[in-house]
Amino acid sequence: MLTDNFGRQFQYLRLSITDACNFRCQYCLPNGYHAEHDRQFLSLNEIDTLITAFARLGMRKVRITGGEPGLRKDLPDIISLCRSTAGIEQIALTTNGFNLEKNIQHWADAGLTALNVSADSLDTQLFASLTGQAKLQTILRGIAKAEQSGIKNIKLNAVLLKHFNGQQLDEYLAWIKQRNLAIRFIELMEVGSNKTFFNKQHISGEVIKGKLLDQGWFAMPRAPLAGPAQEFSHPDYQGRVGLIMPYSKDFCQNCNRLRMSAMGKLHLCLFSEQGINIRPWLTAGDVKGTCEAVRQALTDKSASHSLHLHQTGATKHLAMIGG
Repeated sequence: MLTDNFGRQFQYLRLSITDACNFRCQYCLPNGYHAEHDRQFLSLNEIDTLITAFARLGMRKVRITGGEPGLRKDLPDIISLCRSTAGIEQIALTTNGFNLEKNIQHWADAGLTALNVSADSLDTQLFASLTGQAKLQTILRGIAKAEQSGIKNIKLNAVLLKHFNGQQLDEYLAWIKQRNLAIRFIELMEVGSNKTFFNKQHISGEVIKGKLLDQGWFAMPRAPLAGPAQEFSHPDYQGRVGLIMPYSKDFCQNCNRLRMSAMGKLHLCLFSEQGINIRPWLTAGDVKGTCEAVRQALTDKSASHSLHLHQTGATKHLAMIGG
């Protein structure tokens, strides 16, 4: 199993398959997507080499991200490839849900086991204002269809924004009261392109945590292979709440994730520098070489990010590597 110099073990890979996105979320791509390279994203064969290598290194969970991964027509093939790789137990997808209603059954049939859908507001007009897309009702129908497809682990992601959804906690809680799924509130993170927006809109997740505890929610044990969210449940609610708070103390202490960009670069942290290019080994189909490159790279992983010092590394926006 992959272990870094701080004793942290890594069993969870976040794989970006495109950095393109068709939404214009105000905290990420307010001016829309603009390609900054030749867009030669990892091919299916390169992804095969990658997943095989990481499985040999002890990875048990793969989360497919973007940009917006639903833009790739071969997404079912990528899911199926992950599902057929020995050692991979969980295949998750993070999506804005624009084509969820149409494609979720295909993804489920290919082997998808978990689904995260961005829903930064449950108000139709506010959602359109935030994302540049009037897609909320289509997305909610897609989530309902995902529940019917047999996928057991379904979450909604909402980035906390002071002047948009910051006062909508009660609406989200009402929505999950009779639904066996989760809402995850994500603290807005500062990146290279959103400093002004961040300063105006950031809300500490600790504020939401305090409200939940006051209302009788209680913390749940962290599940194996889980991401960084602190999860909460309540005896009167079928659904659960998760909080991702990257500015909280010791946030990086239990890090169990590595990230691959759609261009074949390994990122040891969401807020690291340019990433480590391991694509030559992927293109050559060299599983052993890929394993060695990853092992060597991990020796340089830092103990923590430096977001609290406003050091955001090379991350200009979260679509670059899928959060």
